[in-house]
Amino acid sequence: MPDDLVIAGRTFKSRLIVGTGKYRSFQEMARAHAASGADMVTVAIRRVNLTDRSKESLLDYIDREKIFILPNTAACYTADEAIRTARLAREVGLLNWVKLEVIGDQQTLFPDTEQLIEATRVLVKEGFVVLPYTNDDLIAARKLIDAGAAAVMPLAAPIGSGLGVQNPANLRILRERITEVPMIVDAGVGTASDAAVAMELGADGVLMNTAIAEAQDAVLMAEAMRDAVIAGHKSYLAGRMPKRLYASASSPMSGVVR
Repeated sequence: MPDDLVIAGRTFKSRLIVGTGKYRSFQEMARAHAASGADMVTVAIRRVNLTDRSKESLLDYIDREKIFILPNTAACYTADEAIRTARLAREVGLLNWVKLEVIGDQQTLFPDTEQLIEATRVLVKEGFVVLPYTNDDLIAARKLIDAGAAAVMPLAAPIGSGLGVQNPANLRILRERITEVPMIVDAGVGTASDAAVAMELGADGVLMNTAIAEAQDAVLMAEAMRDAVIAGHKSYLAGRMPKRLYASASSPMSGVVR
């Protein structure tokens, strides 16, 4: 049976979600999207021209027949800002899905958990499918789920840092304790091995932007990330061997001719 990512009843073939910022050109972005195999991309609503169709927009370079657009509330620092931004996206014709970001600190871009939970609660009541970017914190994740979040999206490291998974123990805890909705690792991935590690820890998907957009060859990195997410997920499903302090011979001694 196909092993698809399902969020709020919608099926996605790829477990890799990619962004639309920081590319050298819209053309490069489109090529990277195709190479990644992703069928969902995030778009920062506050940074995109949504109303003047006479001007070029990154939306013109996204094939909406193949790719689902996930609006996000990047650069919002209060629940009210994020709520208004999500409503704007819906008003201009994007769907009622939102990657919810409510930032609490300008330097680290860590989320403001209190404001995030409040915005989630309001938007869910208004019919939005909310995917909140959050800390790798079990308690915050549980409160977001209680508020109606369709997924939880814990960071691996600060946004755009490329540091990789900094706290694997917390992601393992989240994987064991969060079963109602998908857990998608969001932010901090820098290279393919980081994506594979996140998936091997049990993430249902990985969301990234800078790791691809700022690579020297964005299209080739997109391919690498596609393959890493697939490999990491298969590795998690397969179940790794136990770690041992001492050697264990590949060829057992029992039955050896002496």
